[in-house]
Amino acid sequence: MQQVLEKALAQIATLPDAEQEQIGRQLLSHIEKLQRLRQEIDEGTRSLDVGEGSSLDIEEFLKQQRTRNGAP
Repeated sequence: MQQVLEKALAQIATLPDAEQEQIGRQLLSHIEKLQRLRQEIDEGTRSLDVGEGSSLDIEEFLKQQRTRNGAP
């Protein structure tokens, strides 16, 4: 992984400054989203570990998500 990241950074360094900035902002945004997701997963896991979970109707959940996301 480290080699891939180093290669990507080396290639980014050859781009104009404005493009480097844009890529940097996008990468940081992506990392922040991953960190928030990881935190939410950890909180959910802890909640389940202490018995705070409840059953889920998966079909109803998917229906709600489709409606929320504008799918038919």
